[in-house]
Amino acid sequence: MEQPTRLAHLAPSPIIFIRHGQTDWNAEGRMQGQQDIPINETGREQAQRNGRELKSLLAQEDWKAIDFQFLSSPMARTRETMELVRAELGLEPTDYGLDDRLKEITFGSMEGKTIPEIKAVNPELAEARKADKWGFVPPEGESYKMLSARIEGWLMTRSRPMVIVSHGGVLRVLRGMLMGFDASEIPSLDVPQDQFWIWRSLDESWV
Repeated sequence: MEQPTRLAHLAPSPIIFIRHGQTDWNAEGRMQGQQDIPINETGREQAQRNGRELKSLLAQEDWKAIDFQFLSSPMARTRETMELVRAELGLEPTDYGLDDRLKEITFGSMEGKTIPEIKAVNPELAEARKADKWGFVPPEGESYKMLSARIEGWLMTRSRPMVIVSHGGVLRVLRGMLMGFDASEIPSLDVPQDQFWIWRSLDESWV
């Protein structure tokens, strides 16, 4: 990992990023992408846990929720997660913004399938993805490189501290861009659903 990037010096701070809670497709290892799959009971518990921990963090840092912009991907799994988090904070659950640019990377025709299923039907496709996860463009989908351009464009329109609820791929590219990870590392960065990521003062932490 390198030092924080030029982009890091332009990004608002702090950014609190919560990945949506688990879905059945997450549990099954299916490529979810932009399929609108709801969170399951484990996912609801993760969202509530993150809401409670965020409430404690705000109190500890003497941060006020009103000073943060709350933004979500428009997908069902992110919206329900956001509303559970806001309920734990004692805020009106539905009072937050939506942004299409925060949608997950789309895997196109690979969505709904597991990697073993793809290997069985189209081993060349699975091998191409394995060889270059960053640049690989699925049929009818987008690459992590393309997603990174989308998220960089979004980030440059932001100026306030934020609480974001979005997706694993989005978190990977945002974290990678700010912290200076090599592009080849970004698609494999860990993105837990039972913790949230904090970016502040050119550094990162997990809660």
